Amino acid sequence: MATIAPFKALRPQAQFAKQVASPPYDVLNSNEAKMEARGNPNSFLHITKAEIDLPENIDVHSQPVYQKAKENLKAFLQREILFRETKPCYYIYRLIMNDHTQTGLVCGSSLEDYDKGIIKKHEFTRPEKEQDRINHITTTGAQTGNVFLAYRTVAVIDVVIEQWKQKNTAVYDFTAEDGIRHTLWVINNDTVIATLTALFASKVPDTYIADGHHRAASADKVRIELGRKATINSTLFLTTLFPSTQLKIMDYNRVVKDLNGLDEPSFLKRISEDFDVEKMPSKFSPAHIHQFGMYLGRRWYKLIAKEGTYTNDPIGILDVTILQNNLLDKILGIKDQRTDKRIDFVGGIRGPVELETRVESGEMAVAFSLYAVSIQQLFDIADSGNVMPPKSTWFEPKLRDGLLTHLID
Repeated sequence: MATIAPFKALRPQAQFAKQVASPPYDVLNSNEAKMEARGNPNSFLHITKAEIDLPENIDVHSQPVYQKAKENLKAFLQREILFRETKPCYYIYRLIMNDHTQTGLVCGSSLEDYDKGIIKKHEFTRPEKEQDRINHITTTGAQTGNVFLAYRTVAVIDVVIEQWKQKNTAVYDFTAEDGIRHTLWVINNDTVIATLTALFASKVPDTYIADGHHRAASADKVRIELGRKATINSTLFLTTLFPSTQLKIMDYNRVVKDLNGLDEPSFLKRISEDFDVEKMPSKFSPAHIHQFGMYLGRRWYKLIAKEGTYTNDPIGILDVTILQNNLLDKILGIKDQRTDKRIDFVGGIRGPVELETRVESGEMAVAFSLYAVSIQQLFDIADSGNVMPPKSTWFEPKLRDGLLTHLID
């Protein structure tokens, strides 16, 4: 069963919350982060992407970057932009994007649960990305990245959280520049804290990493490296747990640099071996599983996977698997999406226009849009002990960095 614990969050003074809150460190490159933080000395990007305060030619994975992050975190405390909670608390984090609302519980989750498989994974991690966060955590002494966990909805937990929201005033409530509203409540009542801890321990057998595999793996490796020096805080990692019925998974699309030596007619002919191919009069986004959109030669196509060209096991039936096996690998020669430099990934939040732009600019030769993976498919794969192909899920809205940070000292 799930083990969670309250923690003393490091968080902004209310008047600085909107300035501090920043997009997750891994959705922005260094140039984008510098633009995002321009004119805002209170942006948490000065801590999560500290290279923005150093010379442009700096190696973003070098120790001076992590040391700068530590210095900036200390400065935020000295300037009283951030403060640390006086007692361990839980936190309720609500996000509203257009007509979609989701509310999660921010807590410390047990890294022993992670090791035992109670916290389930559905993606492989990359060592270099793990090492980046390991260095960041060990240098700053802080887990700045929130891991997004899902669990099968438990009605009584929903009731406890909703009652607290109704009876208490939020400490933060603001709308970010991208239009997403962020609201946060502090649960500081010992009885309610104990109730939620007990409910997760008795009603939630497993949790699932929806977003943040590298952050979770890095926190675990830091705990292992600390060994006997590990504190209670370092045996936990910063998580927000969302009930499955509130989650929204978006498509995660692909763009490829070339056609592997084929001209367009030959490429289309090869595709037609495993897919029904139909020209579309305008932009096309798949409406059902096993449908794909393709943008090639300034034209959209609808591809439908033919019966018998894929298996019905939890991995084989995924559209990301079908596309990989029957097109990216078979025709374009892309064997490993994690390492092949010819392929890139575009989150569905950017829409089909971004796919068109990447192709029409000449940067890419072809783009593919996919139907979003369902939360049930994610659960089924994690439960089976398998992993999805890389970049299978894109969750929106995303948690902001900086609103709640977990210190491991």
